[in-house]
Amino acid sequence: MTEADPHIHVERKVLQAGAAFRNVIVSSLGLVPDTPRVVTTGCGLQVPYVMTSSRPESVTCLACREHAHREHLGFAEQVERLSRMPGAPINGDQAAKVAQWARDLAKRFSG
Repeated sequence: MTEADPHIHVERKVLQAGAAFRNVIVSSLGLVPDTPRVVTTGCGLQVPYVMTSSRPESVTCLACREHAHREHLGFAEQVERLSRMPGAPINGDQAAKVAQWARDLAKRFSG
């Protein structure tokens, strides 16, 4: 990142970013993961973690917004596909809710 880059980005692993994901790790493992100082973004840059956000309204980098949009749509499709498999840990109704959440978030990134 250059000092002239004023944009707010998303992490490349957008679905594994933010407080919600960190809270899952903490509640599952009882460990608090370290916050990285520098992360790779959806647009391919390496920027300080503080220059990223998981909130669509805060992200100003267009390439990162497009990346997050695609990632959330792909996640929605994956959840639906996996829920139809025998022995799936979630049922169709649960999968539909999660997929709708991901599509709603994808829409916010595209807007």
